Amino acid sequence: MQNTHIEHPEDSILTGDLSVLDWFSADSIISTKIDGAPAIVWGTNPENGKFFVCTKAAFNKKKIRLCYTTDDIFMHFGHQPNVVKILIYCLDFLPRTKRVYQGDWIGFGSGCDTFTPNVITYKFPEPVRQDIIIAPHTYYTGDKLPEMVAHPIISKFASTKSVLFVQPEVELNPYREDLEDVCKFAKQMSTLCEFVSENKASQIKKAINDCIREQIPVNEDEIAEKCDCDINLIRLWKLVASIKEDLFLFIHETDDIECYIWDVQSFHEGYVIHNEFGSYKVVDREVFSHANFNIAKSW
Repeated sequence: MQNTHIEHPEDSILTGDLSVLDWFSADSIISTKIDGAPAIVWGTNPENGKFFVCTKAAFNKKKIRLCYTTDDIFMHFGHQPNVVKILIYCLDFLPRTKRVYQGDWIGFGSGCDTFTPNVITYKFPEPVRQDIIIAPHTYYTGDKLPEMVAHPIISKFASTKSVLFVQPEVELNPYREDLEDVCKFAKQMSTLCEFVSENKASQIKKAINDCIREQIPVNEDEIAEKCDCDINLIRLWKLVASIKEDLFLFIHETDDIECYIWDVQSFHEGYVIHNEFGSYKVVDREVFSHANFNIAKSW
């Protein structure tokens, strides 16, 4: 998997890539998607052998902002005081490693048990004594950071005296044959669709996200007219979205971290499922994406 944005399964079909319809029932690896912010990238730069910390800006192809020292952090992120503090703690406390990792920032520990890094508030079963809390989810391989290939983390990270690594337990029922019949129907339906270019797909996704932001149902007639695209394509999008909703029935959370959105108890933000057909995020967009679109990010 290239170092790219992980798609919603329903969004991936707009350009005619139907591999997600095989992805739904294939043997898979699942991990919990933590709603942390900002993203933290750390590890050893293969080009110079130096340990660095950064945000997702680590993968910039032009403006390189890797931070090897505190001075680097102030130079690259001085206009974001909260990010400066977070990266200084990460530089001080993250274990040195030869690999490059990415995770989500949850918060500063030091005896607290409740953290709200973004939309979701996380309540741990006991106060966190470590200095910082990170939810690792991806490691990278390759010789140059902008060209590195992303891989899902399968093994558990060992927490240290200073860092609590959080990887909530989740299980995916391997017996998902019930999804295969509806995926076969989706493949048949796809023969009636006129697929679009990447640019047009981006326009369609923006229109759909506008609906989610405003909590308006996705109307295939309106989206097709607004984006000048095949109405059957939007109908296929809605069908694949419904298959994803059915997929939630096969997922079982097993960790003891409580989650809340605006004081209402919820599930985790979602999950990332990886198999031979790719990696996709499984998120309840009506709940979590809507909340994420409308929250003010203080970090």
